[in-house]
Amino acid sequence: MPALRVAVVGSGPAGSSAAETLAKAGIETYLFERKLDNAKPCGGAIPLCMVSEFDLPPEIIDRRVRKMKMISPSNVEVDINLINEDEYIGMCRREVLDGFMRDRAAKLGAKLINGTVHTVDIPTNNTNPYILHYADHSDGSMNGVQKTLKVDLVIGADGANSRVAKAIDAGDYNYAIAFQERIRLPEDKMAFYNDLAEMYVGTDVSPDFYAWVFPKYDHVAVGTGTMKVNQALIKKLQAGIRARAAKKLEGGEIIKVEAHPIPEHPRPRRVVGRVALVGDAAGTVTKSSGEGIYFAAKSARMCAETIVETSNGGTRIPTEDDLKLYLKRWDKKYGLTYKVLDILQTVFYRTDATREAFVEMCADLDVQKMTFDSYLYKTVVPANPLVQLKITAKTIGSLLRGNALAP
Repeated sequence: MPALRVAVVGSGPAGSSAAETLAKAGIETYLFERKLDNAKPCGGAIPLCMVSEFDLPPEIIDRRVRKMKMISPSNVEVDINLINEDEYIGMCRREVLDGFMRDRAAKLGAKLINGTVHTVDIPTNNTNPYILHYADHSDGSMNGVQKTLKVDLVIGADGANSRVAKAIDAGDYNYAIAFQERIRLPEDKMAFYNDLAEMYVGTDVSPDFYAWVFPKYDHVAVGTGTMKVNQALIKKLQAGIRARAAKKLEGGEIIKVEAHPIPEHPRPRRVVGRVALVGDAAGTVTKSSGEGIYFAAKSARMCAETIVETSNGGTRIPTEDDLKLYLKRWDKKYGLTYKVLDILQTVFYRTDATREAFVEMCADLDVQKMTFDSYLYKTVVPANPLVQLKITAKTIGSLLRGNALAP
């Protein structure tokens, strides 16, 4: 029996995590990346659990955010501070994080191909190979040299506009648009954001999410997001967050403007035949927080672990049912988290009154602890029943006060 061959398309945190797991198990792994210096436009926030779980060295984290400001539509500010000294939200540059994870996968034995996968030929039976048609850019040219590669399995980790998803007709998903400006601030202004991230809510900055000012390596990222239906409003919403944060951004200089799509729910089909989608390609971003780096890496690792296990370490070709085991495990582990965030978004991002209620609720220490625990450690923490009751009562109280429960 020939050894198993797996192609991983895309080498962001998802693709690199999958390739690393497969390579460690001694499986023949090909990792495709179109642009090796790619800096994906992205908030770049990673939760604490990712640092330990994915063995990330401290030097790839630019800033450790320990303070959050939630700012309501009427500019009521609620400060949320991390209490434990060793807790923080990591802020990183995607080019640094992705580069580190990709290089590590390659060192462990994944064959890194600087290429763009254009099409995938789908076999007509359960054993014939998938054929990837790609442009090899290792000569430094944009067009590259046309080549093909035969593999037994394909992992699509190629982001929101995934070509692998198109090849297997994975179906569409609703998505949001994120837009941000990177702004270099004068030193005194930058000092304010040293370990502080701000989140603004209000119809003026986003009808369905929040806008943000996140500290980066030597600048701040100022941006907003909205659902695809409101795409035409994005410039106006960006002007909204610029206006709200104007005083703090005075004297700043825009060094980069970027926009990208964020999936809003999983694709209808995430495994078809011997092809599995992970990360943004599968639609693993969480609602209401729009956070995706950890979930991308985690989904890909779980997918790769399932492949290692069901292929008996690379000695047999897994079936569609084998690959679907990854989805079962994923949905069991994180299904509830997605549901809870979904409900939160539906309830709290409806009107400015509900947003005021949301920010008011964030002033409660139990709510803060629950929110931070679920963010830092990626579990919907079952607080003790009394705390849970108190939080529920507070939520309803806040909503009633904001007349937010009115239809």
